[in-house]
Amino acid sequence: MSSFSYRDRALCVGDLPLAQIAAEVGTPCYVYDLDRALENLRRLRMAFPQADIHYSLKANANLALVRALVESGVGLDAVSGGEIFRAIRAGADPAQIVFAGVGKTHAELEYALKARVGWINVESQGELRRVAEMSRPFKRRPKVALRLNPDVHADTHHYIDTGHAASKFGIPVLEAQNLLRDPQFNETLQIAGVHLHIGSQIGSPQRIVEALKQVLPLFEEFPNLKTLDLGGGFPVSYTGESVPSVEDFAEAIQPLLNGLAIQLLLEPGRYLIADAGVLLIEVQYLKPVLNRSEVEVIAVTDGGMTELIRPALYGAYHGVLPLKLPSEGSPRIATQVVGPICESADVLNQRAMLPPLAEGDVLAVLHAGAYGAVMGSTYNARPRPPEVLVEGGQWRVVRRRESWSDLIELENGLDP
Repeated sequence: MSSFSYRDRALCVGDLPLAQIAAEVGTPCYVYDLDRALENLRRLRMAFPQADIHYSLKANANLALVRALVESGVGLDAVSGGEIFRAIRAGADPAQIVFAGVGKTHAELEYALKARVGWINVESQGELRRVAEMSRPFKRRPKVALRLNPDVHADTHHYIDTGHAASKFGIPVLEAQNLLRDPQFNETLQIAGVHLHIGSQIGSPQRIVEALKQVLPLFEEFPNLKTLDLGGGFPVSYTGESVPSVEDFAEAIQPLLNGLAIQLLLEPGRYLIADAGVLLIEVQYLKPVLNRSEVEVIAVTDGGMTELIRPALYGAYHGVLPLKLPSEGSPRIATQVVGPICESADVLNQRAMLPPLAEGDVLAVLHAGAYGAVMGSTYNARPRPPEVLVEGGQWRVVRRRESWSDLIELENGLDP
């Protein structure tokens, strides 16, 4: 159940009308409900009480949001040096940061080692050798987990299916066994864990079970392995369709871990924040469709793929709701909700059944808390929108709207 619902025909976050935020902040803008994100975290902790939770920054890295999650006791999962920097600025203990990512540069690894991050999740033999060599001057053995590729498909979109043999992510299990048997790495590294993340929006817990059955024998063969990092991937329902719950995943996974002295680590991102965020956009123009298309009207808005690229990138679905609900019995019109970007792919919803709209109406694009602002761009020289955080019925701007001047601040091509 989303925290965004109608009260007296006004779409609200909790008891707070979203129209109030839109009127004061303008559109487009992102709105995040911290209370909802913390409720999602509570549910995950109840399903996996034995697990250490590390929030995945790539889903939404807003500093105020991240700080609130850190204060709730979670660690963080970073996939770049910049995300480590953000994590520390948000107040995270470096020891509670996991550094993952398939293409870590020398500079990023040096920064991570100097910062003393808790874990480095290694994705290739070459990376393992680099980390081992770079660790020598620090005269300490950093903790390392090997990210394994079990060659298991995750029943999800092929762009976010990361555990199959053709994927760029992870190390094949047989290769990992050879690396774990190689004594040279033990001189400078603590290879103490296994990382197993087969994708996002995982359609069935059985895919994780299938992957785990390939990986768990490593813990018997190599007693130095003490931690199992299962990443994230818990699915979110964007269309109202039934998806496996975190309880379903816990029920499937826990029997495999019973009796094993393994610390479980989870790295949710989308699951915590997707349904806790919306993107508010304003209708600029309405264009009737005069051909034989099923769409009856095109609503051109001030928000598009620069604010939410998922529909253009993945063909992803995001529901759209009006901030003001008309009276009962009002007709619904098939409406294509599009943005202002000069690209045909700039469509937020191909066919939303909405009441008759007028110029100036504000719409809410749902499930925009994850992979919205973090994937945003300034394409077409569009300043990025503000971000608003709501907590306990109170709201504040936690990232201001960019200006045109911000867009050229780093350029100096006009100077003689």
